[in-house]
Amino acid sequence: MADEWATFGADLHLELRGPRLRAGLMDALREAVRSGRLAAGTRLPSSRSLAADLGMARNTVADAYAELVAEGWLTARQGSGTRVARRAEPRRAEPRRTEPRRTEARRSESPRAAPRRAEHRPGVVPAASPPGRALPRPSAPAHNLKAGTPDLASFPRAEWLKAYRRALTAAPNEAFGYGDPRGRTELRTVLAEYLARARGVYARPERIVVCAGFVHGLMLVGQVLRSRGVRDVAVESYGLGLHADLLTGAGLGTPALPFDERGTRVDDSGPLASAGAVLMTAAHQFPLGGALPPDRRAAVVDWARASGGFVLEDDYDGEFRYDRQRVGALQGLDPERVVYLGTASKSLAPGLRLAWMVLPESLVGEVVAAKGAVDWVSGAPDQLAFAEFLASGAYDRHVRAMRLRYRRRRDQLVAAVAARAPETRVSGIAAGLHAVLALPPGTEQDVLRAAAWNGLAVQGVNQFRRPTVPATLDGLVVGYGTPSDSAWPGALDALLRTLP
Repeated sequence: MADEWATFGADLHLELRGPRLRAGLMDALREAVRSGRLAAGTRLPSSRSLAADLGMARNTVADAYAELVAEGWLTARQGSGTRVARRAEPRRAEPRRTEPRRTEARRSESPRAAPRRAEHRPGVVPAASPPGRALPRPSAPAHNLKAGTPDLASFPRAEWLKAYRRALTAAPNEAFGYGDPRGRTELRTVLAEYLARARGVYARPERIVVCAGFVHGLMLVGQVLRSRGVRDVAVESYGLGLHADLLTGAGLGTPALPFDERGTRVDDSGPLASAGAVLMTAAHQFPLGGALPPDRRAAVVDWARASGGFVLEDDYDGEFRYDRQRVGALQGLDPERVVYLGTASKSLAPGLRLAWMVLPESLVGEVVAAKGAVDWVSGAPDQLAFAEFLASGAYDRHVRAMRLRYRRRRDQLVAAVAARAPETRVSGIAAGLHAVLALPPGTEQDVLRAAAWNGLAVQGVNQFRRPTVPATLDGLVVGYGTPSDSAWPGALDALLRTLP
């Protein structure tokens, strides 16, 4: 199968440089092991899987593995696969200042507002109602293309149940007590390995705090920043209003960063000049969908170092990239200045209420104290089940299967729009679970009304615009990951009937 590569094994994030494929792969693996990002005992993908991910010949990867085994970096045993060898404790690497060769790449934990409804014939924007005559109201939406939710029908119930049973069987009695505010050590340990392997995050279990969703984590960090005397946390021009509102509720200002055709601008002469932190979706901006360019990734980290500020990185859908060379987390550039926030809400389901923060050392104690004070935590049985789900490889298999399914939907969306509405530009499609469809200036509200009459729930770009940002864009934010497989064709057809 042409797409078979998408379902093999586990993810492994590597930064390859130079034209020599085998030598570049070996250098990247040595660096990942030497720095401690790949811990001793970490199981690597099979040569077939990694070759497919990197677009290399399988023999190239197999030869690189074999040479690294001979050098002592890796071990290979029948039935156990290829793993990182156990060596003397590696010297901890300084945070890297260089930028990955390729970067491309938010989220919507709870959509901010539903589209306005108005009255007209399906697919046609209505004229104003005649005086004294009310037109019938459209019925409730039959199709949902709101961004921010995965295909809930695809939740891996059987595999999750198996993991839950194994976790509960092995759980010690103390697991059912109040526990550590940081979260179960079993989960933090496997998360550290997974994030290092798959997202390029420099993580240690003692720096990870498990929280009940991204919003919970942001609330805790906002509380800590305010207690430190921070007055402003800069935010992106477009984003989920709930997140800015939470920061405002913590007593923090939320000035909006400017943006241009390359995405969010991080000039330290703008809102960053007075901010103590910045909240960003660097890998896949929500909702516009672009990635923060390499020079701006480096610039925002340089700003944090120079000012003593922090970057709050919302990596809400980092697993879902549809090109083979994935983008690592911004946190890898400087783990002491970047707070990494991840979640299972997009990869599994938001109802699990499982998320995590990888914190700079200077913030760990304060965040743990804030979390302990409110005693708001995901249940220990769910944490243990997720730890088992990760450790068994079931999470990798699920993510890769869903990546293939979502990529096919994205391709179907792009092809259908090109065929039925060729004037409509589709963007933000290299990653994630949503796309942006550009609309003619001034037509967004009319199209949203048409969507309501076609039984379609969808959001407009301007629903995510910060109040202080001028309205310069019109478009639809289409969450193609939301419908089930059976509902997807009908939702796509309703969308096409809506487009001008």
